[in-house]
Amino acid sequence: MARAVWSRLGRILWLSCLLPWAPAGVAAGLYELSLTTDSPATTGAEVTISASLVAKDNSSLALPADTHLYRFHWIHTPLVLTGKMEKGLSSTIHVVGHVPGDFPVSVWVTAADCWMCQPVARGFVVLPITEFLVGDLVVTQNTSLPWPSSYLTKTVLKVSFLLHDPSNFLKTAVFLYSWDFGDGTQMVTEDSVVYYNYSIIGTFTVKLKVVAEWEEVKLDATKGVMQKTGDFSASLKLQDTLRGIQVLGPTLIQTFQKMTVTLNFLGSPPLTVCWRLKPECLPLEEGECHPVSVASTAYNLTHTFRDPGDYCFSIRAENVISKTHQYHRIQVWPSRIQPAVFAFPCATLITVMLAFIMYMTLRNATQQKDMVEVADFDFSPMSDKNLEPPSGVRCCCQMCCGPFLLETPSEYLEIVRENHGLLPPLYKSVKTYTV
Repeated sequence: MARAVWSRLGRILWLSCLLPWAPAGVAAGLYELSLTTDSPATTGAEVTISASLVAKDNSSLALPADTHLYRFHWIHTPLVLTGKMEKGLSSTIHVVGHVPGDFPVSVWVTAADCWMCQPVARGFVVLPITEFLVGDLVVTQNTSLPWPSSYLTKTVLKVSFLLHDPSNFLKTAVFLYSWDFGDGTQMVTEDSVVYYNYSIIGTFTVKLKVVAEWEEVKLDATKGVMQKTGDFSASLKLQDTLRGIQVLGPTLIQTFQKMTVTLNFLGSPPLTVCWRLKPECLPLEEGECHPVSVASTAYNLTHTFRDPGDYCFSIRAENVISKTHQYHRIQVWPSRIQPAVFAFPCATLITVMLAFIMYMTLRNATQQKDMVEVADFDFSPMSDKNLEPPSGVRCCCQMCCGPFLLETPSEYLEIVRENHGLLPPLYKSVKTYTV
């Protein structure tokens, strides 16, 4: 039994060793092709395509040691093949396109002695061919910013054109460069690198037109001048650092008076601004104030102080390049005039009190006149009962005119008696004669 197990195990090990040399049908699905190309390219230029056989999914499967077991097959029509080379488990071809377009190129790998067998691996790539020059416009600056396409004003920019010509198809060409920096400045150079300094902030588009000319021998052995052009552009966002904040506003104000402070930012418009009132001028910490988005170089702060004292506006502003702090001290004095919200009720109350006092004074005078008139026409003997005012008049006077009258009835009667003394006598004195 043990001998049979060892026999089977030996066969498995032997087959695993022979797997790299197995037919293509057995190795199919274990490998894949990795393709690289130096496209895009201009018409007439040579394009290089390479294909390499690798283990699928980066597995630990060992590649065959004998590279002659497999063969690469290419389909590249209508591109013209100018060269082919195979080395190890990789193959490289060179093709040329004479018309613009996107051309598919496919490749597959089969066993060397059976190219009709099932492929071990397949690959596919599309080559873009254009009739114009191929290249990139690159903008660099000594001070790099963490935001794409953002640069500093008043700092030199280096603008370069990088031609993409890996096959040296244009090695004998003469180039002419026409630059437009988007701010009204234009220039023509024979150099592919220029240096420029933007003095204002904003978004600009650098445009470049490249012209290449060279001589080429035609089929009839005559020479002709060939020309290719290309248009390129790059968008630039010029920013300026925040050099400071100019604060325009009062330094002395009264309570309950609305105050406006204007902030002028010396630099590019900041993205965020935040401020806070503090007893001392100290920098703002992160999260200490609520940021406000600002899209201009000026911003107005409004505030109304309710308590007197010394305060400090602590202001922080930042844009995509830098940040800055500024402070503004202000003294708040008590207001001599109370706010209208308190002045109106007080004025109303005072007016009502004055009207009430005038009403009571006039009413008191009227009642006293009535009492005098009653005393003039009362010819009955005077007594305390008759001198006592009517109950209705007495009640009204006690309720409304209490502060202006005497408190006791006796005092009131005394006043009435004094008033009667001033009236003319009701009878004439009789003289007596003795005979």
